[in-house]
Amino acid sequence: MTERSGYHDIACVLADEISELETGTKLASEHELMHRFGVGRASARAAVQELERRGLVRRVRGSGTFVNRPIDYLISHEQRPSWHRTVEAAGATPRSTVLSSDVRPASAREAAYLGVAPGTEVHHMRRLRFVDGNVAAIGDEWVTREALTELGSALRVEESLDELLRQMGRFDVVRSWCRIGTEVPAPEIADALEMNFVTPVWTVESINRDADTGVAVTYSMSWMRADMIRVVMEIGDRSVSNPLESQRRTGTFA
Repeated sequence: MTERSGYHDIACVLADEISELETGTKLASEHELMHRFGVGRASARAAVQELERRGLVRRVRGSGTFVNRPIDYLISHEQRPSWHRTVEAAGATPRSTVLSSDVRPASAREAAYLGVAPGTEVHHMRRLRFVDGNVAAIGDEWVTREALTELGSALRVEESLDELLRQMGRFDVVRSWCRIGTEVPAPEIADALEMNFVTPVWTVESINRDADTGVAVTYSMSWMRADMIRVVMEIGDRSVSNPLESQRRTGTFA
């Protein structure tokens, strides 16, 4: 096995083995891979990097390399616009930490999305988000002061903004607009997401409104690691009231 071609073969062998392992299982170290496959450190490292590029493993600084499987982050009319609820629904454990929080004048863009005059004071915060203890996303959020008078102190008690708006603001918040894309993150975002390789991330931009009044309550922009999260959007009605769907279920096509 040569140094040049060997790492692809090693990665394929390890990928097959990883398919049988539980998420979070620790992978052998580079030193162990060197001895197992009889290659140098460069090939062993390249094999692990190849697995990381495929999203099969995740390297955690100072801890090692672990089996990784992204969760489905579902965006639909039925799903509440809540990081915590969506991650929990995917079978994982969510967590978030506030990196910064302040009150600032809304820019023209932010004001337009929130339905307020430019320069109106709004809450702004940046949060780092975790899935099963691993960094998965970072996001900026703007919240109208009419919705919540105090935000920073309240988030020390309750991590879920959706739940805070329900309890303190008495808003039934729904996602009224959403735009999903991918982009190569800026260095600041990539560093915060602890990315070893700067690869495209999901971007999710949303406006959330009160279901009863239609008043805009929050605007947010998030960057999500594609190796940790698969953004899934569901549009439309899956009920059997759809004639074509009914025919598919019963096999009664004309």
